[in-house]
Amino acid sequence: MNELPFDQVRTLLAVVEEGTFDAAAAALYVTPSAVSQRVKALEQRTGRVLLMRTKPVRPTESGQVVVRFARQLAALERDARTELGIASGAGPVRVPIAVNADSLATWFLPALTRVPQSPPICFDLHREDEAHTAALLREGRVMAAVTSSSEPVAGCTVRPLGLARYLPVASPGFAARHLSAGPLEGRLPDAPVIVFDRRDELQDRFVRSLTPDGSGAGGLRHYVPTSEGFCDAVAAGLGWGLVPEPQAEPLLRSGALLELAPGRRVDVPLYWQQWKLDVPALARVTETITAVAAESLHSQG
Repeated sequence: MNELPFDQVRTLLAVVEEGTFDAAAAALYVTPSAVSQRVKALEQRTGRVLLMRTKPVRPTESGQVVVRFARQLAALERDARTELGIASGAGPVRVPIAVNADSLATWFLPALTRVPQSPPICFDLHREDEAHTAALLREGRVMAAVTSSSEPVAGCTVRPLGLARYLPVASPGFAARHLSAGPLEGRLPDAPVIVFDRRDELQDRFVRSLTPDGSGAGGLRHYVPTSEGFCDAVAAGLGWGLVPEPQAEPLLRSGALLELAPGRRVDVPLYWQQWKLDVPALARVTETITAVAAESLHSQG
């Protein structure tokens, strides 16, 4: 295959990041026609369609390969310029990271505050379910991800972070209304439940662990797609749910929540995946994230 001209690769990346050809043109200080011509030329060189012309624009599977290459090339170029002393005025290093909402609401943000900021780093966080953050790595949209997958994405390394522990809880009033007339395994499958989104299977997994017939959580589901809102909804008595241990413990101590099955928890293994690149900024982030995770999460051993 012919070489991939950097101006064309950079233009494809700009289109994906900005979402439209017009926005990419504005970011690159060229005309939309020039952007379109560069993308078409790159598609001709590769012999593949690289972009789906949707709103926003999305890379095809082949386009994801080029986008990932573009991000890696840009990171290497920046480090080379820094070492040569010609990076003045370039601004902070941008490190895009995919992270799940519960980590973001508990231990992850405090970890970022401990990352050394010399030279400065700009964090570009993408919130996604831990079972799906690896997809953002494959698409080239992030340099690293907190994920539940131990299988490394192509071109990435993976290391364990620890176990995120979830506790099955409900408000005392909710438990009295819905769960008091009989054993928990008989009542919980019919009780209203709080679910993060339609990808959230934690509550179903917990109910299946209790019931011999393997049925999931109830059909009356309240979808609350923020970690803090999820916890608040459970405490308010809308339904029961699996709440991250750091959020649940203060409410258990105050009596605002009850643990439904003391001693029974759901542990989700978390991993850190990152590009196989010698990027100093990414190395600083990785060292700090893994250290704070070891302090904040339960050991997988």
